Amino acid sequence: MRKQLLILFLIGAFGFSALNLSAQRNDDNLPIDGLFEKQHVVNRKPVPYPSIREADVLWAKKIWRIIDLREKMNLPLYYPTTPMDDRYSLIDLMLKGVIGEAGDGVLGDITAFSAFAEDEFKVPLESEDDILKTLGAGTKPVMIEQEDGTMEEQQVVQGAKTYEVKQVMVKEIWYFDRNYSRLDVRILGLCPIREYIDEDIGDAAGAEGGIIKNKAFWVYFPEVRDLFAKYEVFNPMNDAQRRSFDDIFIKRYFGSYIVQEANVFDNRTVESYTVGKEAVLESKRIENEIFQWEHDIWKF
Repeated sequence: MRKQLLILFLIGAFGFSALNLSAQRNDDNLPIDGLFEKQHVVNRKPVPYPSIREADVLWAKKIWRIIDLREKMNLPLYYPTTPMDDRYSLIDLMLKGVIGEAGDGVLGDITAFSAFAEDEFKVPLESEDDILKTLGAGTKPVMIEQEDGTMEEQQVVQGAKTYEVKQVMVKEIWYFDRNYSRLDVRILGLCPIREYIDEDIGDAAGAEGGIIKNKAFWVYFPEVRDLFAKYEVFNPMNDAQRRSFDDIFIKRYFGSYIVQEANVFDNRTVESYTVGKEAVLESKRIENEIFQWEHDIWKF
């Protein structure tokens, strides 16, 4: 009897080991770098927006804000600078959706809109080169030493410098919906901002004077939500519980500051009429006005 139990135990242990070994292989028969093959985030769908009727919106205000990716709270959106562990930085994921497989000349499912025309999503960028140029891709003349010791100028091809995207502009609209009796916000678009030092200006005016900020392109946020929902963002507290990019924006797990509000002066920015400490106070004033409006609508 004992021999039979021992044989059954060994058979069960062998079968469990074989099952466990097979579970550590993915569909491509490659080892899984973890406890299991992740299925939760990759199969997620974004939570649908609640329906809105024009008659129910009593008040609305368009706001533009900046997410500085160098802030500690926003670092998971900046890293990794190169894709790793099935994770992408925010700009790399946006490029993945915009240009698809780089080099094949076929754009992805997400439309990139020009940031030089306006931010109303009216002028789409129609080629991969146009999109990558906004991120510093192209050719650059450099002096290369030849075999005979002479210097000769040659054109060197450079790829997109996604690591230079240090900020992201968010266009959103705050509104009060009387049907739900609440103040809510809906993100309309995202625009990565490339920050770099122009070598020519830097040589003449110093490194600080040579800092250039350029808006790359706009993406329509409702269009990119399906992609954002399928990729996770690093959670420093727990590797087993990670949020998706869609969670980060919908639940507003990011730090930012207001740089512009809809106004009669051609929607001028805060920095166009005030600087320094006054600009910070103006940003806070706009933010406080939004929440003060919600507070004042209730009577106690």
